[in-house]
Amino acid sequence: MNITLLGCGRWGSFIGWYLDKIGHNVTIWGLSDAPQFIELRDTRKNNMLSFRESIKLSDDLKASVNSADVMIISISSQALRSFLGTLKKQELAGKKLVLCMKGIEASTGKRLTEIVHEELGDIPTAIWVGPGHPQDFSNNIPNCMVIDSLDKELKIGLIKEFSSELIRFYVGADLIGNEVGAAAKNTIGIAAGMLDGLNLSSLKGALMSRGTREISRLIKAMGGNELSAYGLCHLGDYEATLFSQYSHNRRFGEMLVRGERFGLLAEGVDTTKALLLLGEKYGVDLPICKTVNNVINNTVSAKEGLSELFLRSIKQEF
Repeated sequence: MNITLLGCGRWGSFIGWYLDKIGHNVTIWGLSDAPQFIELRDTRKNNMLSFRESIKLSDDLKASVNSADVMIISISSQALRSFLGTLKKQELAGKKLVLCMKGIEASTGKRLTEIVHEELGDIPTAIWVGPGHPQDFSNNIPNCMVIDSLDKELKIGLIKEFSSELIRFYVGADLIGNEVGAAAKNTIGIAAGMLDGLNLSSLKGALMSRGTREISRLIKAMGGNELSAYGLCHLGDYEATLFSQYSHNRRFGEMLVRGERFGLLAEGVDTTKALLLLGEKYGVDLPICKTVNNVINNTVSAKEGLSELFLRSIKQEF
């Protein structure tokens, strides 16, 4: 397949490396003045990977889109709507789109596929979610992920083309649940980092149990399958998000409670705002999300908020 990666961050660049490795024709597009793109263009490597000459690097959006059968977007979820405003100026007839990003629009609570539909119409769209870090994959440590779409032919076709011994893909059967679950695990990851920063890592078991249940209730209220929260999009991604040294969201939470600055993207910050919008819209109480948001906004200390959440209040288990 002719595949263009739109975005050259750690995920976008890894996906380009991976799809080239399994035999596809890959172009990685980035902004000409973006430091990550400049590094790739000038050295053909980043801090994780070296890129073969077979991978084309381009800052020409029109040419990159024109050459693609499938476009994979891997950028900040909050920048998606703006980027699609630029992308829709290109010729998109016959193209397929894959979103390899996890988030919900903070200002509206819209899922990413809803934003695509609003901006680009009925372009065939799939999501690629689930556990794993580029640092692990680049060291040949395998994992399982999910591709989901309302278009059954699209998701089955992508899974056949993208599967390998390094990544086994499952067929998603709940687009709402997989999108919300994948985004919400980042909020739970921030909470896990806060526990780490307070030397309360032993409470991660309670966090995992309550976090999954909290998000499952929201998914159900939104019309999805509540069991999706227990699959790869959410609970299945907890190891990579709540425990890994590579997790941006866990690290953000840990550094926040220690009074340190985290200089990289932590998608869970904006996702938490979006989840609270959705909780209000659908009448679902989201106590973990509320606590994380309050700590981020300094309306409660991490110690006070997390102690109230896990140690002081009387809760029924299920």
